[in-house]
Formats: sequence, C-alpha cells, structure tokens
Amino acid sequence: MKKKVLITGGTGFVGQHLTQLLVDNGFEISILSRSKRKNTPAVSYYKWDLETQYIDNKAVLEADYIIHLAGENIAGGRWTESRKKTIIASRVEPVELIKSVLAANGKMVEAFISASGVGYYGAITDAKICKESTDPENDFLGTTCQLWEAAADAMHLNANRIVKIRTGLVLGKNDGFLKKMLPPFKWGIGSPLGSGKQYMPWIHIDDLCAMYLLALQKPEMEGAYNAAIQDSTTNKIFSKTLAAIIGYKMWFPAVPAFVLRLLLGKIAVIVLEGRRVSASKVEKLGFRFKYINLDSAIRSCL
Repeated sequence: MKKKVLITGGTGFVGQHLTQLLVDNGFEISILSRSKRKNTPAVSYYKWDLETQYIDNKAVLEADYIIHLAGENIAGGRWTESRKKTIIASRVEPVELIKSVLAANGKMVEAFISASGVGYYGAITDAKICKESTDPENDFLGTTCQLWEAAADAMHLNANRIVKIRTGLVLGKNDGFLKKMLPPFKWGIGSPLGSGKQYMPWIHIDDLCAMYLLALQKPEMEGAYNAAIQDSTTNKIFSKTLAAIIGYKMWFPAVPAFVLRLLLGKIAVIVLEGRRVSASKVEKLGFRFKYINLDSAIRSCL
C-alpha cells in the first residue's frame, strides 16, 4: 500500500516540484489548499483556512507523513510590524492547527518534516561556516526560524521523528529568487548588490526536493539539516556568473547599500548580508547533490 504524505504549501514553488517527485516515487499525496481544486489519481486536495481555524481532519488523520512548507513569502513586502507578525504566524499556526487534530484523535505520524531557513543563523556576513549546531541569531530572520522550528519540535508527542530543513536560496526554472534577479541581467545592467561580499548559500530545486524525499525514506534522519551548497558563492560571484551565462561581461557599478535600504527598508538585509553554511551533516547520511557547480545549476534554470 502506498504511503500517504500530507503537504502544507503544496501549491507553491517548492511544493509543486516536491509533489511530482513524491508521486514519481510511489507516494500518495494530499495537499491542504485554501481554494477548491480538482483531485487527480495521485493527488488529493483538502480545504483549510487558518483565519477560521478550519481544517479537513481527514487529510491529517489519513497521513503517514506530514511535510510543512506553508509560509508567507518573507521577501514579499516591507517588514512592517504587522507583516512581521503575519510572516511568523503563517509558519507557526499551521503546525498548531495540525497538532490539535493529531492530539485530539491520538494519532501519530511517522515523521513531521518542516521547512526552515538558513536565516536561522542570522543576516550576517562573516567568514564562519555555520553547522546545524551553530547558535541562532536573534535578529528577525533568526527569530522567525527559531519560532518556526520550535513549532515543529512541539510535534514530538504526535510524530515518531521530526526533521527540519534549513533551506538556502532556491534555484529553479521560472520561479524562486533567480526569477527576481533576472530582469536587470537580461537588460545588460545587472550588477552586485552592496559590497557584493555577502554570501549566497544556494541550492537547486531538484536537490532540495531530493532532500525531502530522503527525509521520508531514511528513519535515521532526524533534527535540523542545512540545505545549501557549501561553495562560498558571494553576491559578486553569483552576479558575474549570471551575466556571463546570459552573454556579457558585467560592467554596471554595484548598487549602493544605502539605495537598497531606501527602496526596501529593513528587508534589504536579505540581499545585503549572508552567511556560509555546511551541508556535511546530510552528506554523511549518503545524500549527494546533483548540482554543485553554480554555472551548470543556473543554466539548468534558464
């Protein structure tokens, strides 16, 4: 009998790719959606609404595994106090709602697998390579990820194991952060942002989804795992590589940090700061990245 996986955020960028991969690997998928969608032989859609705290219990109670991807786009607008609360609530409240259903029915799932972010280590640029044991930062990114992961950890009474995937910048075709970066480079005016020295821990969408698949398949996979290539790519290196792939040598001067802060407000730290991370923990489990070269990874997405 096929194992059933319930996905929150399954209609998003990562969710769509992951759903296809899991279907191809013999899993039966359920997706929680705010709007009515047509079921397929391999994917069933169930209604939920966080504002009214409604969820179709059947989706939760029939699941063998739960993957939590839902969350407001952290780069989708200025970080007003109201938006900050929304960003955190969109990551924490779905877990609490699912947990209430599991607890009320005495249901255990085989694993609860939650997205998180390398923002756990803070918006800082330094030489340190962050491992999963590295202390979190208490800036907004760090706090958001800590609360996100704490919500997942609270599932321990209703999940045999908990896995947290601390994701870097996801490279994918027609979506992800590359889609936002592309326009100025296509116009021939792409350039580094700020100092250009900030690190950009990236991962290809195929590798990220493969890591989630591994989390389903390997019972020994538990706890936090970094999901990013450890190649010390900086914003300047990324920009130079992207320009070369499109077909020109980068010439436009770097966008000054103060300009980005004026345009974006506090959210500018996302593009002006960045840390290096190590993925050695997941590699020790036998995981092998398909895309370890930035040039080939970008080319696969264009």
